[in-house]
Amino acid sequence: MPAPNLPVIVGVGQYVNRSRDLSEAREPLDMIDTVARAAQDDAGVQGLLPRIDSLQVVNIIAWPYPDTLGLVAERLGARPAHRIYSTIGGETPQRLINETAERIVRGETSLALLCGAEVLHSVRRARKEGVKLPWHKRGVPREMVGDNRIGFSEVEARHGAVMPSRVYPLFENALRAHLGLSLEQHRQRLGALYQRLSTVAADNPYAWFPDPLSAEEITTVSPDNRMICFPYTKRMNAIMEVDQAAAIIMTGSQTARELGIPEDRWAYLWGCGDANDKWFVSDRIDLHSSPAIHTATGRALGMAGLTADEINFFDLYSCFPAAVQLAIGELGLAIDDPRPQTVTGGLPYAGGPGNNYVMHSVTTAVARLRENPEAAALVTGLGWFASKHSVGVYSARRPPGERWQRTDPEADQVKLEAMESPPAVEQAEGPASVESYTVQFSREGEPELGIVIGRLGDGEKPGARFIANTPPDSDLLWAMTRQEFIGTSGRVHHDAGSGRNVFQP
Repeated sequence: MPAPNLPVIVGVGQYVNRSRDLSEAREPLDMIDTVARAAQDDAGVQGLLPRIDSLQVVNIIAWPYPDTLGLVAERLGARPAHRIYSTIGGETPQRLINETAERIVRGETSLALLCGAEVLHSVRRARKEGVKLPWHKRGVPREMVGDNRIGFSEVEARHGAVMPSRVYPLFENALRAHLGLSLEQHRQRLGALYQRLSTVAADNPYAWFPDPLSAEEITTVSPDNRMICFPYTKRMNAIMEVDQAAAIIMTGSQTARELGIPEDRWAYLWGCGDANDKWFVSDRIDLHSSPAIHTATGRALGMAGLTADEINFFDLYSCFPAAVQLAIGELGLAIDDPRPQTVTGGLPYAGGPGNNYVMHSVTTAVARLRENPEAAALVTGLGWFASKHSVGVYSARRPPGERWQRTDPEADQVKLEAMESPPAVEQAEGPASVESYTVQFSREGEPELGIVIGRLGDGEKPGARFIANTPPDSDLLWAMTRQEFIGTSGRVHHDAGSGRNVFQP
């Protein structure tokens, strides 16, 4: 009986351009070419790129091309029949890996290149300096594959809950209340958590910010570290203004052997999982947990035949501290688990290149596993507002089973969608209390917008959830950042003129 064709990553490549000189700026196509060839070199066999039959490029935010796939294929001298240009979402690289692994096992793909690049640093700098970049023409991509739903409802948009920097603090403050922490205890928790990420970034040659930061430097508001949305300072936010690229080459173990790729380059995908939480934040079961992370990580670990205790390296998606803590909670880890929560340093310090960060975390994990062949790594990715999730479990060891089979994510999704959401009202009136909240700050350091998710008290729909803003009262907004606001009672009314609910304590 022939050996099974198990999915393996055989080559990885990364690139970072920190130069502030626009004459040294490189467009996404050039950067993808660089990391693809680096991945080929890493595999130890030349001539792989022209042979790929699957080309997959992660959505480029800063400089999209009308035909990215055609440009990349031409540059590499490849003619892949299977081509994907993805929709947006931070989970995308891991999801593409999971789907490609399934195609490999089914015999639908033989050799795949997965890649992405982001250039927001150069694009914003060029705009600021009035410089026209001499790159290929940018434009709307001809076709995108994947879940392309907007991450927020019309009602959420009306109240300003449209940006990750505003929504993840709603999860964060709910987590603080759920854990029973004071504001100061919570600040210390976040500082300690992200100091650990920064320390890892200091040893990552591809990190955007390789200088380690202390917990105090991360949490203390300063001219260089302004408050973005309470309780997050700038240094707790993913930094998308980077120029970075990464690529991986995937194939099957049989094919890798036939191609002469040395086995010390192989990293097996032992297990994988994909799941979505309730799509809109207003429909979430609560704001301090993620049933979908629980499901996706459980599926990946179960497929791998491992427990979280048997994982040696983690890279938990870290766009904001809440994302890391949601994964920690669903995996049953301690906040001070001695195993690092990242192999790269995370999106605030290693860099957050748009939708492609997880390509970097996987390439870094593969390098770590090659150095530690008996180890296992778990990588998570998420998109929108902790809305969609993908997980992979990797090892340089061959998995013990002789059969690799991915479970159809729909089997889990049906159960997640069946979970009962709290009742919700669009136009809220009456006594109410705060379930979670945040305050957005201006660049000048002044509070300017309060966002509240609350529950109605006595009345026609007791317990119904609503989203609201607070009055633009500076004293109130400052108070919301200096004392616990969750659980605060007050009244909510609907302002017909603006279409918004307004909560007044």
